[in-house]
Amino acid sequence: MKTIAAGEFKQTCLRLLDEVGQSGEPILITKRDKPVAQLVPVRPERPDDWRGAMRDRGRIRADLLPPALDSGEWHALRE
Repeated sequence: MKTIAAGEFKQTCLRLLDEVGQSGEPILITKRDKPVAQLVPVRPERPDDWRGAMRDRGRIRADLLPPALDSGEWHALRE
């Protein structure tokens, strides 16, 4: 991991932001040789991956489609 002093980070902040965004490598920022912050790239969320987003959130409370006839009226069951 690349290490940089806070004063140098202040002078080159925009360039370092671009560098981290492109390379994906984090940068450790130090002040008087002690780590104080870390600059890391943001991982993009995947909004187009919607499959399974509503898993386990629904309940079936009754028959979704009840039979049109009672079981006594079915011709197939009379035989």
